[in-house]
Amino acid sequence: MSMAVVGLIAGMALGFAGYFGGFGAFLLVAALGAVGFVVGRLLEGDLELGDFFRPRERGERRR
Repeated sequence: MSMAVVGLIAGMALGFAGYFGGFGAFLLVAALGAVGFVVGRLLEGDLELGDFFRPRERGERRR
């Protein structure tokens, strides 16, 4: 599935949540979507838990 289709589905889910459930439901769906995204990246191996907890050194910049 292409990233455009995934973005379309996510946007539609947020739109339905916002329309039918109000702003609170919109925020809940957005937060759970972000958590699901991070968990998916962790399971695929694109991300490591240490990336969140390891302090960066002064000279090191993220790209």
